Amino acid sequence: MTRRPNWVAGGLSCVWLAVVLLPLWLMVSWSVQLRQDYLDQGPFDFPRAFTAKNLGDVLSSGFGDYLVNTAIVTVFSVVLTLALALPAAYAIVRSRAWLATASFRVFLLGLAIPAQATIIPVYWLITRLELYDTLTAIVLPTVAFGLPLAVLVLAGSLRDVSRDLYEAMTLDGAGPFLVFVKLVLPLCRASVTTVGIYTGLNAWNGFLFPLILTQSDELRVMTLGLWNFQSEFGVNTPALMTGVLLSALPVLVLYILARRWLVAGLAGVGGK
Repeated sequence: MTRRPNWVAGGLSCVWLAVVLLPLWLMVSWSVQLRQDYLDQGPFDFPRAFTAKNLGDVLSSGFGDYLVNTAIVTVFSVVLTLALALPAAYAIVRSRAWLATASFRVFLLGLAIPAQATIIPVYWLITRLELYDTLTAIVLPTVAFGLPLAVLVLAGSLRDVSRDLYEAMTLDGAGPFLVFVKLVLPLCRASVTTVGIYTGLNAWNGFLFPLILTQSDELRVMTLGLWNFQSEFGVNTPALMTGVLLSALPVLVLYILARRWLVAGLAGVGGK
């Protein structure tokens, strides 16, 4: 039997492909032409000359330092979030105490509180702890606001693990820590990867906390570093797009390497 082509679905797919590719094409096109050519030709014209000057301008503006600061914030945010969320989710799923259930409800309540609504208390706490204008001041709020979703995802994944497996390891003499290391972590690696990538993206693209809680140029992250290409009289769009492309490359590489576990974790299959 021959299948009839679905022209409607094909047409809509092409439209969606154009919607996705057009911004990417414009970003790449603007980043390889001079600012004056961009202003003369307009944003939608094909670049007539290619240049690497924008790359040099971005690298000479301190982009490397911004990249290092962003990487430090991202790595510590991911490590701390997983180090706190994994034991919390494990205790919530395995414990029958009322405190575990109440703790889970508190984490769920955290999903309804946006960071913008708490920026004044966060600023007050950071200044009282004498952490203002440090990278730690960015990491701690990022971890705090990433924990609710991390615990929710990991707790759902841990509930997918059969109770028979827990009981089998317990009968073999394994304690809670050994069960956590030998059973929970291997079976929940997809959810762990999902939480790690999600937390890393939030930390990598964070803007509010670096803007409010830091002020030194040497502590700027990439989202603040892109401001260097904006002035009172205009925006250096080609250099700005070059910086955006460079900041997006690590995220793209990470997604390509971990897309299988990311999709599995978001699909709710846990470690199965």
